[in-house]
Amino acid sequence: MAMVWEQGELFAKATKQEIQRTKFLLEKYTDMVALMKDFEQFEQDLQQVGIDGEAARRIDQTDLHADKTVNATILIEKQRWVYSRYDFYTRQLRRAHGLIKDDDARKAIEYRYIQGYTYKETLLFFRRSLSDSTIRRKLGEGTESMANTLKLMGYFEQDDTEF
Repeated sequence: MAMVWEQGELFAKATKQEIQRTKFLLEKYTDMVALMKDFEQFEQDLQQVGIDGEAARRIDQTDLHADKTVNATILIEKQRWVYSRYDFYTRQLRRAHGLIKDDDARKAIEYRYIQGYTYKETLLFFRRSLSDSTIRRKLGEGTESMANTLKLMGYFEQDDTEF
């Protein structure tokens, strides 16, 4: 009995768009982590601000008699949804990062995107052991490796949102 794979390949290769999407998510990684930590720490404060402030009133500009409590609930649910998406994105990125086989590529991705250093800082950090062109190549290889892993895990079929 033959197995039929929906993907069509056992080791799927990411498209250019999927590689670009992976790079985009990597560039947003530290922002997503920071916003998640802030939400975890200040969720109650965010709820209260939504109720007390004008943010809840402005959910629908056409409703002149808005129920701020209901709108504040909608606002916090939206914030929870964003948190859950960021949690999904960052978990998948960490999984794919951990599966990069090339040690230099994994370290370059770690330093540049996971730790959030600039491209220049990354070049300076690795300069003693790798040339600038090698670092650039390792970042590209690491990103492509992660995109391939994400594709294999079915990530891109689940990722229907755009930033």
